[in-house]
Amino acid sequence: MTSMSRARVARRIAAGAAYGGGGIGLAGAAAAGLVLAEVQLARRRVGNGTSPHVPHADGTYGHTYAGPGQEPLRLTMLGDSTAAGQGVHRAGQTPGALLASGLAALAERPVELRTVATPGARSDDLDRQVALVLAAPDPVPDICVIMVGANDVTHRMSPTRSVRHLSSAVRRLRTAGAEVVVGTCPDLGTIEPVRQPLRWLARRASRQLAAAQTIGVVEQGGRTVSLGDLLGPEFAANPRELFGPDSYHPSAEGYATAAMAVLPTVCASLGLWPAEEERPDASRREGFLPVARAAAEAASEAGTEVTAAMPSGPRGPWALLKRRRRRRVPEQEPAPASPSN
Repeated sequence: MTSMSRARVARRIAAGAAYGGGGIGLAGAAAAGLVLAEVQLARRRVGNGTSPHVPHADGTYGHTYAGPGQEPLRLTMLGDSTAAGQGVHRAGQTPGALLASGLAALAERPVELRTVATPGARSDDLDRQVALVLAAPDPVPDICVIMVGANDVTHRMSPTRSVRHLSSAVRRLRTAGAEVVVGTCPDLGTIEPVRQPLRWLARRASRQLAAAQTIGVVEQGGRTVSLGDLLGPEFAANPRELFGPDSYHPSAEGYATAAMAVLPTVCASLGLWPAEEERPDASRREGFLPVARAAAEAASEAGTEVTAAMPSGPRGPWALLKRRRRRRVPEQEPAPASPSN
């Protein structure tokens, strides 16, 4: 599927999500049921969900930066097993811990991590997760990172319904005052046991949903990062290194790769990225595009950020497409949380 045709499909899905329409099927109405059922069978064959336990990574990172009057930044992870860190054995290897450690180092402030992401969650679980975040007695998080979408594809959730739930979650968090970064649906076409033609169809469905997610998120004031790196070309080239033991969830190295892609956007959303890097760099093919086109291009290239720019234009809202330079994130175990007073 070309970038332009993916942009058209993404616009239709996002419009259906916004206005309650049925939208368009992921890979065509006639084939979607069979294709996605086969994806789910492949998912079962590789053992996804057989070990739902994830390390407990919540706590405070960057204690060395603590000082009088230095309030910690608050980071919350929402979404599915990818956001929770299923597939690794140590807390410091989870994406939340990696992002918290990296954010603490770059902000030179402690970071308090909370995880409400749940293995197996689909986008319709975000309503519950956001309610947990907003009902907590603690202040609203400074930044929320959402990683979701793979289970929507494998469970045949309507893409319009998927985007509607995600958009609602972003809107509620932004209204409450939190910055929001969404890691869009990873490329399921690179899961090792998936073969052609299912591989091509799974990739098409994943990228189509990722593009539609981007439109919905950007329209609600959030930012997106393509997570093709999570289950994308690097994983296909190095499956033994970047996949975990179940061949479905990332290994520690895989999560580090994803965290490196997301961290710059997390920092930029908090105003912590160098000002000179906020300007589009033509040499890296960055620039302002209609939001649907930016979404389609981002879905095809891992690690690409999309954020709202000019509110309107002849072809609708515009967005800024960025290919940020990645930063290595340190692995760090959280210190025990201080008891509440």
